[in-house]
Amino acid sequence: MIPPDLLARLRATDTPTVCNALELLLGGRRATGFTRFPVVAADPGLPSMVGYARCVKIRAASPPTEPPEMVLTRRMAYYEYVAGGPAPSLVVIEDTDWPHCVGAFWGELHVAVHKGLGLAGTLTNGLLRDLGQLDPGYQVIAGAIGPSHAFVHVTDLDVPVTVLGLSIAPGDLVHADRHGATIIPEAVLDGLAAAIDTVIAKEKIILDVARAPGFTVEVLKEAWGRMLKA
Repeated sequence: MIPPDLLARLRATDTPTVCNALELLLGGRRATGFTRFPVVAADPGLPSMVGYARCVKIRAASPPTEPPEMVLTRRMAYYEYVAGGPAPSLVVIEDTDWPHCVGAFWGELHVAVHKGLGLAGTLTNGLLRDLGQLDPGYQVIAGAIGPSHAFVHVTDLDVPVTVLGLSIAPGDLVHADRHGATIIPEAVLDGLAAAIDTVIAKEKIILDVARAPGFTVEVLKEAWGRMLKA
């Protein structure tokens, strides 16, 4: 499990910085392991979400073919599933209607329910609604905004999902904010805080000179050399 001090550090760090830190730990730049499509944040000002994935699939474009009692049973099983994972738990929902999602699973009601159950937040490729009515402090990173829930219903629990180009398995450690999401391999947790420090320190070398009077290309070249050696 993730140590409490590292969890706090990750919540205070944006996802782009975590992606850069993972590059240091994993041996270079990557084109996988993170979302690859634009996202919408319920509240862009909230800290980053960090949690172990509870993975679910939904759809909304057509009514469920099962009897209503089965649909309700699966919905209650969904709540038990997402609330029963190791803390912190992050709900990750693949809307299988994507990229033509029509029904929002996330709005005022579900934000209140999941916040009350103690979930760390939500990542979905589906729709978000009820902006301005959502309980504060619970982040939803969604694929788009939409007005209706249409025929939205849960289809699968505890299965691998693909959300905005990122494949996520149940139990994966996910970091997400208004930029998108990435998976943090458990094997790099011990070195992650130091890698974040290194990324920030390297960028500061360039940022300091770029924001100072007298900045030129020659100054940039000199600073770039220092950054590469840092």
